[in-house]
Amino acid sequence: MTTLPLPAYAQLSDADEAALSALYRRGTPANTLRAWERDLAYIAAWKMASFGRHLDWPEEEKVALRFILDHAQDLTEQPGAAQDMAMELIALGLRKGLTCPAPATLDRRIASWQAFHRMRNLPSPFSAPLVAQARQKARRANARPRTPKSPKPVTRDILETLLATCDDSHRGIRDRAMLMLAFASGGRRRSEVTALNVEDVGRDDFAARGLLWIRLLETKTTKKDQAPNLPMKGRAARAVVHWLEVTAITQGPLFRPVSKADRPLPRRLAPDALRTILRHRLRLAGLPEDFATPHGLRAGFLTQAALDGAPLAAAMQLSLHRSAVQAQKYYADVEISENPATDLMGE
Repeated sequence: MTTLPLPAYAQLSDADEAALSALYRRGTPANTLRAWERDLAYIAAWKMASFGRHLDWPEEEKVALRFILDHAQDLTEQPGAAQDMAMELIALGLRKGLTCPAPATLDRRIASWQAFHRMRNLPSPFSAPLVAQARQKARRANARPRTPKSPKPVTRDILETLLATCDDSHRGIRDRAMLMLAFASGGRRRSEVTALNVEDVGRDDFAARGLLWIRLLETKTTKKDQAPNLPMKGRAARAVVHWLEVTAITQGPLFRPVSKADRPLPRRLAPDALRTILRHRLRLAGLPEDFATPHGLRAGFLTQAALDGAPLAAAMQLSLHRSAVQAQKYYADVEISENPATDLMGE
């Protein structure tokens, strides 16, 4: 099917396109923008390797279909144009190997490609029936068992082991506060933790109720105009307040690097700092550094909620999952013999 070109009066001007692009950038999380840019670099290199041409806007349906077919098979024993293309991308450092990419990887790259079409107010070739059908069949043909983002969930008992390694130095106090906040406020993502400012911690209810309110300006599932305030109480709240009191930090980044002389520095931690801190604490606790990743704190919160019998809806209010199906997977991973529903009759 061919698409007739839009008349000049119905096309966006260069100024309109630039404004639309700027709007997308302002309204899109930085992590998403970086993912889009990496995916676009891959897609552009793939098209040049496959067709010898730059990307078109909008892209042709046959190009979208070829992209799906080239990424829906294992090319290890498949010499030909697709394998040659893959080898070129490997040489450029854009592809890891000749095996079939995971369906989730293909879906993410297609989603990025579609986002750039939307940014230009253009129709996506992946909406065409034949292309959509091929994508669905490729996803089914290459379906894989779900691989957790963290080898192990950091449940309460594991977290307590990690917290026991935190001493009363500034570094120890910071790490204790970070780990407890990441877990107790609903299983926060590492970028959400490091993006917090002192101003995002509401302490009006702390003296009377021991309660903090954590404001997340932007998350993977919420925007700035939807900034949620999440309650955090008990030990976790006290740990964060203790960090603020001993460092006398009153504004700016909540969590900061600590110098070798054990002095907090004025700058913000790197977005991936929680991974480094978690590995350090795992090592001190006598556990392998790859025992868990920062996502293990998020998985651990939901897993612990399931173990403690908390309703899924209540856990989702803190985790901010949009999909009950996605959140339910953590509940389903709990050993059925540990399900609180098995104790309804008591001992």
